[in-house]
Amino acid sequence: MIRIITDSTSDISIEMAKEMKIDVVPLKVIMNGKEYKDRIDLLPEDFYTMLPKCDPIPTTSQPSPLDFYECYKKAKENKEEILVITLSSVLSGTYQSAILASQLEEFENIKIIDSYNATQGLLILVKKAVQLRDQGKSLNEIYEYLETYKKRIHIFAYVDTLEYFYKGGRLSKSSAALGSLLKFKPIVGLKDGGLGVFGKERGMKKSVASMIELIKKSGEIDLNEPVCIGYTGNDDGLDKFEDLLKEHFNFDHPLHGIVGPVIGTHAGGGARLMAYVVKEKN
Repeated sequence: MIRIITDSTSDISIEMAKEMKIDVVPLKVIMNGKEYKDRIDLLPEDFYTMLPKCDPIPTTSQPSPLDFYECYKKAKENKEEILVITLSSVLSGTYQSAILASQLEEFENIKIIDSYNATQGLLILVKKAVQLRDQGKSLNEIYEYLETYKKRIHIFAYVDTLEYFYKGGRLSKSSAALGSLLKFKPIVGLKDGGLGVFGKERGMKKSVASMIELIKKSGEIDLNEPVCIGYTGNDDGLDKFEDLLKEHFNFDHPLHGIVGPVIGTHAGGGARLMAYVVKEKN
């Protein structure tokens, strides 16, 4: 049996984790001097209600190696192999914590994957791992497949402001200045595991049009793989956002989810995202 472990930036709820039969190690959010475990002590809906009143803005911290080690120990006691899939190492030290935990004791059958992704892009990778595990694939087979598959996952979003990314240390001041103009919505995404700013547009429709062009340039979407539509804050207008994307990419039954407190700390409210998988290149 293979125990799959990920972290809470995958936006997998406690209930979903039970259904998928996986472990989720929480990152932490510090708000108003109090520390919360992501999605355990602090649910996304409560976080976004608290966020506008939080001064200074929240901060986040990665899991400790001990947090991962406790999961590894349980797997070893149950004679399970271990597959760990973490938030991009470019964005967080979570991957390094998972590595360090594996060195605290001898764990023979363990593989640790740096997803180079976050939020629902990470969710897509974890879902594929669960699918392969349930098909009876070996640990090595799953690891090798995911190392290639993760390169096909893309995520783009528009956000209301880059202020949180800048104050949280995820963007330089010059990059953040791109989003400071009134009513402009910056377009962000992940490139080589790091956050990138791809432009700015005025209004939702123009922002989505810009996203559509970026998505088309990234490659043809594989409609046999999941498409995820996500948001921060509330979901007002999410259906319109989705409909505009569907007009171009013809996907059905996308997954929907609210981005959790850790990523939400850096994105702020009002973001809309799409995560997807492109077809393999011949």
